[in-house]
Amino acid sequence: MNNTNTEVFDYNTSRKKLILAEYGRNVQNMVEYICTLPTKEERNKYAQVVIDMMGFLNPHLRDVPDFKHKLWDHLHIISGFQIDVDSPYPILAKENINIKPERLEYPQSRIKYKHYGHTIEMMIKKAKEVTDPEKKQHMVNSIANFMKMAYVLWNKDYVNDEQILSDLADLSNRELDLSNVVLQKIDTKQTSSQNSSNGGSRNNQKSNNNRNFKQNNQNGKNRQKNKRN
Repeated sequence: MNNTNTEVFDYNTSRKKLILAEYGRNVQNMVEYICTLPTKEERNKYAQVVIDMMGFLNPHLRDVPDFKHKLWDHLHIISGFQIDVDSPYPILAKENINIKPERLEYPQSRIKYKHYGHTIEMMIKKAKEVTDPEKKQHMVNSIANFMKMAYVLWNKDYVNDEQILSDLADLSNRELDLSNVVLQKIDTKQTSSQNSSNGGSRNNQKSNNNRNFKQNNQNGKNRQKNKRN
């Protein structure tokens, strides 16, 4: 006669879903038990014990403003808002749990000359609004030189002052006076050589690091060989 023992295993997949997994199954079971207690005095007593345990299980919440308030909110959420206790804080409304944030609109502004960027267009718009002639001329001059610098970063081999002024006139709809603009000289060759030297310095540093690593590795092998001898 064969005896067959049937064992029933309790898997998480067969259990109720954890409402707030960071507190674990035991806390959820205790909250469910508190909801079944007959008197509010008992429920208040055990609820305070569970609140203390929840704080102990998640010490990182102590850095959160209104730490205790957050724990009481979590207690009500775990109970499915069924627990009847005297909370020291206003009870969180169920409909306020999963409020979706407002949709952030992606900027759809079209940049006419991408190598100058959208900031230039904003600066030109501000310059148009300036009424003081001297201040306006200073802003126009600064904008033109900024555009020249941005152009050099985009095309390191060639920059033409007439091209800069033409682009500025186009971007401003020819509403700005460009007759007194003074563009600073930029050495495109020096800019290119600086970028090349920076790249060379990084390569040299990488080569030195590799050389030092190999040397240290060889020294370690020599020390191990001496110990064996």
